Amino acid sequence: MTKDARNTATSRRTFLAAGAALGLAGCGFKLRQAPEFAFTSIAMPTNTAYLAQLKRAIDVTGKLKVLPMAEWEKADAVFDVLSETRDQLVLSTNSAGQVREMQLFLRVRFKLRSPQGKELIAPSEMTQSRDITYNETAALAKESETQLLYRDMTNDIVQQTLRRLAAVKSL
Repeated sequence: MTKDARNTATSRRTFLAAGAALGLAGCGFKLRQAPEFAFTSIAMPTNTAYLAQLKRAIDVTGKLKVLPMAEWEKADAVFDVLSETRDQLVLSTNSAGQVREMQLFLRVRFKLRSPQGKELIAPSEMTQSRDITYNETAALAKESETQLLYRDMTNDIVQQTLRRLAAVKSL
């Protein structure tokens, strides 16, 4: 390859990269940023996997201080978990009556209020579900897979919860 051919190829790549960068900048693309909250502190329990994960996600944003429920009077907002349930539903069985497919559910009901009792987010329910095949000969592996799926559903619900908390515009 000659020197002129290399320069032409390099300038084409540079031109294409610059064009792609301008195209992305022009379409409004930007990386996801930490959410902005209308309050600076929130009181919440941390006694379940969902709540512990939510607390970690809030701490990572660096924009909101999480207080224990014992100090709820000092917080700008209070996060109340009304229920958190994990369910399993059998989807199919074989001719011997053994389970072949199951559906896993994770449901979380919560509300957000001010310390004075003003409702900031009405009681809301978020549900996630995943399908899983089941095999009795690999019961331990399927139990491990079930736990991974529940963890994945928890992470999804935590992200949805953060978006709902950020949607509150005023106290």
